[in-house]
Amino acid sequence: MVGDQEALRALLLYYDELPYDVAFVYVTGRHLASALSLIEAEDLPQPDILITDVGTAIYRDAQLAEDVEWKRQMQAGWQPKRIVEMASAFPALHRQSLPDNRRISFTFSPNDGAVHDFEEALAQARIPHKMIISSNRDVDVLPEKSGKGNALNYVIERYAPKDVQVLVAGDSGNDLDMLTLGYPAVIVGNAQPELTTIEPHPRLYHAQKNCAKGIHEAWLHFYGS
Repeated sequence: MVGDQEALRALLLYYDELPYDVAFVYVTGRHLASALSLIEAEDLPQPDILITDVGTAIYRDAQLAEDVEWKRQMQAGWQPKRIVEMASAFPALHRQSLPDNRRISFTFSPNDGAVHDFEEALAQARIPHKMIISSNRDVDVLPEKSGKGNALNYVIERYAPKDVQVLVAGDSGNDLDMLTLGYPAVIVGNAQPELTTIEPHPRLYHAQKNCAKGIHEAWLHFYGS
């Protein structure tokens, strides 16, 4: 949604004028404080649901109360200390500074094989996890049942009305699992190259326009004027 303020304002005005309610679920790789900072800086509407840290935390309502059931699921079998210890054997992985251990994240050089070797080491050690690579430089190690797709599915099943209509929007590799859930979805025009290889699907729209314009373009494609 961010990156083009004029397009964002036009999209929000369009939603305001629709004869039905539009709820916002923000699904981000950012941690909570960073996500809230972006919402304030870009003057985004307050979300009905906020999913942070690549799907490892879910917050709801104006009070941003954390969903305790989802938190319990994320903590089951999660071994962040062990993952950090094993990552120390791969100096090409540079750990990102985060406020907690909901996820363990690194940056890496695209031509280095450290990520593949690290993934193999985790598998051999039988450490439950999910690994997501995005932007050809970032890697997130997450609880096994996490990810943006699983978190979004949980939110829709738990909080949305039965007749809800959904549009999922994304622009980077860590959006892949939610873009391919089967709901109407859009890859915006300014998406990272790793999303261009997704197989065509009737419910996956490749927008020509960037940022909020791409979301608007896809909304009209799926839901009309």
